[in-house]
Amino acid sequence: MIDLTITIREDPDGPEHVFRLVAADGTPAAGTTLPGPGAALAAVERFGEDIFFPKPGPPKLCTQQYGGPQVAVVTGTFHGRPVNSTFTRTDGCEIAQWKAMGPLLGGTAA
Repeated sequence: MIDLTITIREDPDGPEHVFRLVAADGTPAAGTTLPGPGAALAAVERFGEDIFFPKPGPPKLCTQQYGGPQVAVVTGTFHGRPVNSTFTRTDGCEIAQWKAMGPLLGGTAA
């Protein structure tokens, strides 16, 4: 079962846009308000485990590039595990995560 609430701001002072992705048995379910729920569910299933629950490891080297002021917060549950993740576009690593989860965050996957 997946039940995620996605709160997106185009900039820190801008209005919030709130969406929900609910899925059971690999299919979007009632209560989903996210546009393109099939693509969002595919991205979450493919990348969610690694992005929502990163494994400890050596520090990552990230390019120092700025991708924009957008901020997204994803909360809820992913296969029974609590999720509370923040996505930004402040460096190369953050931009890569945003692109991977693009359909969930209002874009397209890379």
